Amino acid sequence: MTAKSVMVLGTTSGAGKSWLTTALCRWYARQGLKVAPFKAQNMSNNARVVAQGEIGSAQYFQALAARAEPEVRMNPLLLKPERDTHSQVVLMGQVDEALSRMPWRGRSASVWPVVARALDELRAENDVLVIEGAGSPAEINLHDSDIVNMRVALHAQARCLLVTDIDRGGAFAHLYGTWALLPEAERALIHGFVLNKFRGDAALLAPAPQQLQELTGIPTVATLPMWWQHGLPEEDGVFDDRSVAAGLVRQTIAVVAYPRISNLDEFQPLKNVPGVRLVWARSPADAAGADWIILPGSKHTSGDLAWLRAQGLDRAIAAHAAQGRAVLGICGGLQMLGEALIDPHGIDGNGPGLGLLPLVTVFEAAKTVQRKSAAFGVVHGPWSALSGVAVQGYEIHHGQTAQHPAMATQGDVARAVMPDGQAWQNAAGNVLGLYLHGLFEDPAALHALFGAAAPTLDSVFDGLVDYIDRYFEPGVLRSLVA
Repeated sequence: MTAKSVMVLGTTSGAGKSWLTTALCRWYARQGLKVAPFKAQNMSNNARVVAQGEIGSAQYFQALAARAEPEVRMNPLLLKPERDTHSQVVLMGQVDEALSRMPWRGRSASVWPVVARALDELRAENDVLVIEGAGSPAEINLHDSDIVNMRVALHAQARCLLVTDIDRGGAFAHLYGTWALLPEAERALIHGFVLNKFRGDAALLAPAPQQLQELTGIPTVATLPMWWQHGLPEEDGVFDDRSVAAGLVRQTIAVVAYPRISNLDEFQPLKNVPGVRLVWARSPADAAGADWIILPGSKHTSGDLAWLRAQGLDRAIAAHAAQGRAVLGICGGLQMLGEALIDPHGIDGNGPGLGLLPLVTVFEAAKTVQRKSAAFGVVHGPWSALSGVAVQGYEIHHGQTAQHPAMATQGDVARAVMPDGQAWQNAAGNVLGLYLHGLFEDPAALHALFGAAAPTLDSVFDGLVDYIDRYFEPGVLRSLVA
């Protein structure tokens, strides 16, 4: 078989490519077709573990929506920003140090054969390939080295949808300008415009869609209303800063949103738990009054720890813990809670930790990337509901964490509450750190902590399909794979 390829392009980052791609994966899967997602290059610190390494979280969820097993060919190149001018390069699931050191423009020639091979293999094995672009296809300064937008579209002869965020204003100019900057052969691949995040009376859009079609020959095939709570996590950052809760607020959870936050998608279920208010904390004021403070994963632990101190959040977290309130550190957050970061290989950086757990982290050259199932032992304090709960998750980290030897000899010992150094707790029981990502995605843990369940991923995916079925012009999605 040679798959029909449908591609979702955007006029900007944040236009809605990822969720629409996810919706299309499930839409075509519900037609009885064998479907796979593909994104040649993803820049994100949200990653998931698959059998062969790691891929962007968006492609992981898209594979599940397609009812396919997530794998590295679906996202052959993953860039994980560590600083403003440097990213760790993950090629076919594995960190590639040589590519990480290579200048941005120099990578294309090296990685395109790998990207093209993964694309061709997936096309040969499926009925439909749903491809996601990145940023805008009309970044003319990057067009010659592009390996994620129109080069992929041409290679796969994809039928493309171009989506724009109309809530930001200038949507018709974005659509027309993007189309106008593309070479003729690439324009020919665009089959429809999509207006996303629309608020108001759709009748007021006329005559703009008709005028745009007269200028370009391309119809506007969907106007999608603003939808805040579709259930998918944001891919690239903390875009949804609204502090919302379903029903009466009984518990406020503050997640520290440092610059290199990673795997923030694992907190999506907290947005769906009745009575829980989730806030993103960038200052002490944001965390004031919270019942829990969570330190999430980080792609640059020492750098984010320095940022946290510069904002005064270190003092706020210490005061919160001193009052006996709950603190949770996940992966990089666990490392921050310890006494020290030691970096003999130049992986992340040295520095003192927050000192809330008597632990020390040493960064190793080898990266731990694995799925993991483990059970909590006896857990104390506000986390006691986790005692004996078996959970499934994943690990992605360089650091290895252990008891601080000098503190241990003096009797200050962290309590291990999960095997193999996976989770630790302070003597008072209110500070918990664990390496395992995905705690709140595990139904058993979610029920133990909140007595509630979040919507299943399958129900979220099916909800996306029902939504686009209401707003796409009839027959458009079938015509893309005819």
